[in-house]
Amino acid sequence: MDEAPQNEMNFLDHLEALRWHLVRSIIAILVIAIAAFLYKDIIFDQIILAPMNPQFWTYIQLCKIDAALGLNGILCITSMDFTLFNLDMSGQFTTHITVSALAGLIIGFPYVFWEIWSFVKPALQEKESRYAKGIVFWTTFLFLLGILFGYYLITPLSVNFLGSYQVSTSVANQINLGSYISTVTTITLAAGIVFELPILIYFLTKVGLVNPGMLRAFRRHSFVGALILGAIITPPDVTSQLLVTIPLVILYEVSIFISAYVIRKQEKEKI
Repeated sequence: MDEAPQNEMNFLDHLEALRWHLVRSIIAILVIAIAAFLYKDIIFDQIILAPMNPQFWTYIQLCKIDAALGLNGILCITSMDFTLFNLDMSGQFTTHITVSALAGLIIGFPYVFWEIWSFVKPALQEKESRYAKGIVFWTTFLFLLGILFGYYLITPLSVNFLGSYQVSTSVANQINLGSYISTVTTITLAAGIVFELPILIYFLTKVGLVNPGMLRAFRRHSFVGALILGAIITPPDVTSQLLVTIPLVILYEVSIFISAYVIRKQEKEKI
């Protein structure tokens, strides 16, 4: 008769612990979001809108690569052939709040993930916990690496290509602020998520859903997918396409190596 209340109390204790992990995570995101809201000049002028400036770091590096390869200015981006505008009365204020919240989520990601892992880890067995050692560091590292890749490579190439693309010289490009913000944030966040592929492959291999042979079998498909993605988000020249495709291919190859490492380790433990 006493076991049911005890089990119920344990369940309620877990819910209470989860609640406080979530509360601390939300507070961290809110604090960072408020700071981002207050420092809008940095968030917008120096970060979000920076890819519109021909002096953006990526464009400068592309010009240097162009000069080194003697491509006669193919990779150099010296101007942006579009302007931003806002039509909605509350459009800029709403955008300000949305971007601040996203900044809170991205910057606060390491702490939020640590809180989630702190809740999950006690439920794991010692062997499972040992397998997941360093997961907070590697998950955070890959996410931030993906964010940087998306922001400094994919975003500026996409902004330049999509913003300057014209079906006719008679049609000028005037991009809505919300559309621009959505493009930049979506590409950047998507890159951060895609870079979690090695972590995903690690755990899928652990549970037996994926193996290195399967990944190698789909290697050609992954290359084609990377090339298609590179062609979509970059200007129509081979050099820019390769700048995006090569890191994606490397990421897939790293995932194969990780899967093979997991399988070898599991076989040793069985022996």
